[in-house]
Amino acid sequence: MVKIVINETQKKAQYYVEDLGNGITLDMVLIPGGSFLMGSPEDELERRDSESPQHSVTIQQFCIGKYAVTQAQWKAVAALPQVNRELQADPSRFKGDQRPVECVSWYDAVEFCDRLSSHTKRQYRLPSEAEWEYACRAGTTTPFHFGETITSDLANYRATETYGAGVKGTYRQETTVVGSFEVANAFGLYDMHGNVFEWCLDDWHDNYEGAPTNGSPCFDSKNDDLYQKKGSAVLRGGSWINDPGYCRSAYRNYYFTRDDLGNYLGFRIVYAAGRIL
Repeated sequence: MVKIVINETQKKAQYYVEDLGNGITLDMVLIPGGSFLMGSPEDELERRDSESPQHSVTIQQFCIGKYAVTQAQWKAVAALPQVNRELQADPSRFKGDQRPVECVSWYDAVEFCDRLSSHTKRQYRLPSEAEWEYACRAGTTTPFHFGETITSDLANYRATETYGAGVKGTYRQETTVVGSFEVANAFGLYDMHGNVFEWCLDDWHDNYEGAPTNGSPCFDSKNDDLYQKKGSAVLRGGSWINDPGYCRSAYRNYYFTRDDLGNYLGFRIVYAAGRIL
């Protein structure tokens, strides 16, 4: 019988609460600065060439959402004054105030950040790909922040498939309430593996050759107008519909352009005080 080792520990996280009104809040967790090795080692099961070369990245401290943005949070911000584009108040297929919002494009996520920034006077944005992976790993070097494999007791993914020594489990075929597995990583973040893919700021690049080493997003041009960007942006974390290998900390997805919608596409947001991208 194969023994599956899942790493468990108890820690406390620093965070602040953004009040969106009508009892709706958004928890932002402080991620300490540090350095990490981004990408996957050559011997990692199901690794892709796009996850190489592994390279050291130094990250300044920032705050990131404890959970992916929920439908309740989305509705609250979608009701705020428009900045650049209209937002549907209720775009998700799998309804539930505490489920993650989905069926939102990269441009929709950017507009969400812009509206929230205008309302709070704090500069919110999508995470860079490096920030996302650093936050997901939380000091780990294994394929998942849990350890070498993943189970459906810990995350929401296509658990009819297995990874490594993992076992088959429950394939839910829909999103789940954020934080419902009650398993956070060492930074205090939930659902970094599975549930919904999460949009990052970066333009897609086939590998990490020439990638920034300071945690900033990798853009093809210096055009500051995000709404003018075209092509594919990076998605991270895997989703409820994906095999477990797609949910690894290092996995990068490029199959969707910025205007794509899907009931497996969501996001979480970042606030980095004093940092200029």
